[in-house]
Amino acid sequence: MDLLFANDRQGALPPSWYAEVTPPLAPFPALRGETRADICIVGAGFTGLSAALHLARAGRSVVVLDAHRVGFGASGRNGGQVLGGQRLDQIALERMVGRDDARKLWQIGLDSVRIVRDLIEEGEISCDLQSGALHAEWQAKGVTESHDYVAYLARHYDYTQAEPLDAAGLRGYVNTNVYAGGVIDHVSAHLNPLAYVSGLARMASAAGVTIHEKSHVRQVAPGHVTTEAGTVRAGQVVLACNGYLGGLHPQTAARVMPINNFIVATAPLPRGAALHSRICAADSNFVVNYYRTTADNRLLFGGGESYGYRFPRDIAALVRRPLARTFPHLADVEITHAWGGTLAITMNRMPHFAQTRPGLWSASGYSGHGVAMATLAGRMIAEAIQGQTDRFDVMARVPSPRFPGGAALRWPLLVSAMTWYGLRDKLGI
Repeated sequence: MDLLFANDRQGALPPSWYAEVTPPLAPFPALRGETRADICIVGAGFTGLSAALHLARAGRSVVVLDAHRVGFGASGRNGGQVLGGQRLDQIALERMVGRDDARKLWQIGLDSVRIVRDLIEEGEISCDLQSGALHAEWQAKGVTESHDYVAYLARHYDYTQAEPLDAAGLRGYVNTNVYAGGVIDHVSAHLNPLAYVSGLARMASAAGVTIHEKSHVRQVAPGHVTTEAGTVRAGQVVLACNGYLGGLHPQTAARVMPINNFIVATAPLPRGAALHSRICAADSNFVVNYYRTTADNRLLFGGGESYGYRFPRDIAALVRRPLARTFPHLADVEITHAWGGTLAITMNRMPHFAQTRPGLWSASGYSGHGVAMATLAGRMIAEAIQGQTDRFDVMARVPSPRFPGGAALRWPLLVSAMTWYGLRDKLGI
């Protein structure tokens, strides 16, 4: 099954709240015939457009291809959380890669938030950027562990922007009694991701990047990339497909698995009905719930698990269950928009960076941590193509194990694991 076309119409953005409120980009033409460029990038999301922008500014000719439209994938329909650090905490990373590389990964995580802020300011991108990200714990044990981690970051990384919260302190941010406490990070942020990725496309186009939409890549081979109607001949190729890689590159696909996630938007709520300020939040469930409010005080809530590559028929009903558990007083709230999307995870939840052969680069598998990291990934790929490989190499050194069972068994095994962890979430284990 080709996930590019399994759940969506070709060339159309999903009917999300983002698509309703974000001024549309003028269409870019499909690729027809043969063209040449220094670099061909497959995927017009955060990674691909960031790489294209930075390469064009360095004087390289760049062509970007997308099977649908700019921001069609996870980049245009995700939860919008711009999170610092890495997907794994620093203690786990120190065990995995050693303290020296763990420190470099921490700095890369901080840089990822900074590049998003810098690009928004430089490009005057109107995407409702707001600061503050809350991590909410369901259990007292998790509160103790998260508070200890805040102290660890302050002691070993001189990071003092994370603030521990007890249950009462957390209720000062979130209008619910279900949590035992948590942490708020004042550096992390959130935004409208479709508006942001559209802004990146405008910046890239202005810098000289050629973007082709509705150009489905069928084959990537040394020196050329082929679509159904044309070919790009290029010395360097960047795969920036994340969950929509399909069969283009089996070596990457063995380490990066697509999964679906779902979001709803409510009707505008009374002020303070869900959150008391414009922060974003995510909880400690294995199947994470994440949410934030919009400028007109809608609650955007992501969560719920669905096993299968097809989206469920009633996404609103699926997401309403975790929404009601988190905010019992909003159990019957009106839901005006509901949509799904495909992201990509890795075995260890760290993104997979690789140069699999000379001239072929990829970065994907952001595991729900992609708004900031994917933007910086594009910049790091651009640096590496120009010979500055230090940051790319740090990311590429992170172990990236294959999913067990290969392509045939990885999905059933994931379903089994997600079912078990989803049950643990429900039981509060």
